[in-house]
Amino acid sequence: MDLQLNGRTALVLGATGGLGQAIAEGLAAEGADVILGGRNPDRLAEAAAALRPVAKGRVTTLLADLARRDSVTAALETLAARPAPDLLVLNGGGPAPGPMALVEADSLAPQFEAMVEAPIRIATALLPQMRARKFGRILTLLSSGVVQPIPNLGLSNTLRLSLIGWAKTLAAEVAADGVTVNGLIPGRIHTARVDQLDAAAATRTGKTADEVAAASRATIPMGRYGDPREFADAACFLLSGRASYITGTTLRVDGGLLRNI
Repeated sequence: MDLQLNGRTALVLGATGGLGQAIAEGLAAEGADVILGGRNPDRLAEAAAALRPVAKGRVTTLLADLARRDSVTAALETLAARPAPDLLVLNGGGPAPGPMALVEADSLAPQFEAMVEAPIRIATALLPQMRARKFGRILTLLSSGVVQPIPNLGLSNTLRLSLIGWAKTLAAEVAADGVTVNGLIPGRIHTARVDQLDAAAATRTGKTADEVAAASRATIPMGRYGDPREFADAACFLLSGRASYITGTTLRVDGGLLRNI
């Protein structure tokens, strides 16, 4: 199937590792020009250098630290000087694990700015050109915690749900202009973030990280963690021209982990 991505330009935030990097690689393989967004200049340069030899389109970089308002402002100024991307992948890190009852008030605002405010600012800035050209794709990477709250990830569960409310509302507003807005929910996809959470659980429970991972895999009907490329394949479809009648929804890529309907 031709995903009709050849010649499209995609901005992928958090593209120097994990799910963001896998999506950037998938889009580049499909012929899209890819802008890698990230907060570390050295990691951006390394990711771009690794991707260019196998990419079918152009690969460029954009320095953007979602936790810093000045960095987001500078990134938007850079983007304003060029045609807006056709495809936008909103992706960023999550807060440290911890129970909701122990979240300190002072940590709420910084995390909200990084996880909610910054992605919305970027999407809002790029929307006018998407709507004017009658084509656009906005995809937000979420967490299974928005469907089934994850114990010890209280702040993540809370803030990522804010993005679902935003995306669902926006989707209805821009649908007639050919812009789709969707979310993608990973289950246990094997990334550094999952290893971090498994290690935190091991410390908390007194088990080894391998024991925690084995117990986690046992809860997944497929019996394994997902591969980032499997997640990226779903993302590439939702970002493609073929997904023109899918908007305002969330798709799970979880191996059957989430049991609710």
